[in-house]
Amino acid sequence: MENKSHAFAAGLFAILLLVAALLAIYWLGGAKDATHDYIVVTKQNIGGLNPQAQVRYRGIRVGKVSDIRLDPDDFSNILITISVNEDVPLTQGTIAKLNYQGVTGLAHILLLETGKDQSALEPNDEKPPRITMLPSLLDELGEVGTATLRQARQLMVSANAMLSDENRKHLTATLANMEAASANMKPALENLNVTLGQMNKLLDDRNVKKLSLAAGEVGPLLADTRVMIAKMQAATDKFEVAVGDPSANGVSSLMPRLNELATDFSMTSRQLSRVLRILEDTPQGMVFGAPALPPGPGEPGFSKNGEK
Repeated sequence: MENKSHAFAAGLFAILLLVAALLAIYWLGGAKDATHDYIVVTKQNIGGLNPQAQVRYRGIRVGKVSDIRLDPDDFSNILITISVNEDVPLTQGTIAKLNYQGVTGLAHILLLETGKDQSALEPNDEKPPRITMLPSLLDELGEVGTATLRQARQLMVSANAMLSDENRKHLTATLANMEAASANMKPALENLNVTLGQMNKLLDDRNVKKLSLAAGEVGPLLADTRVMIAKMQAATDKFEVAVGDPSANGVSSLMPRLNELATDFSMTSRQLSRVLRILEDTPQGMVFGAPALPPGPGEPGFSKNGEK
């Protein structure tokens, strides 16, 4: 009787232990949500991603990685099978990215929506639909860094070729020529400054007023010249009439007047020649007036040798 009671207790303890084990397994495994499988396809390096890694949809945990393998049809592809809760609204525009958590460096898959195709991605557990994985930030930085280093290397090669010994000699010669040209330009610039200063003095307010007055006097002078030419034309006409008169009162009566006119014309020509000579020697006299005559004998400043 005592042996039967011990056997019953042992059997009861075994049954209770089995139930406890099943409850522990169920509790540790958590509640099983209904999920669907999807396959993420990538050609990138997925270092740090392991089975049972988290799957997040816009930052929310919605599943886990169940399998990682190579594509038997194309070994350049990596197939990542993920289990996602059935209530996650995946679409044809859904993409995947490899993301990393903080300082731990644990990788997980992040699902994002591009918004290009809003039609629903229908699940199929027998042939799971595929989702494309885009390069991660580290991959993009690696590609950009590689391209940048390649361009920098090409730039260094081009710079080295440009700064060859022959080109450096040409550059040195060019700099020497530029220095010589700048040295030659310095006197020209100084002369230009002096010339500009003289022109500034020449075109001061007083000289400008004199020039304006001279320009104002040119107009009446031209008018007088025009009147004189008209009178000379009239006199010429009369002279032609007188020369053509066959009477005794014609040319013979005009000879004394013609002699007097010739004398006046000769004097006028000499005076005009003197004025033109003075204008040719000192053209500035039209603006600033005629130059002062040198002092004569007995005047202050006179010297026999022409020195004051």
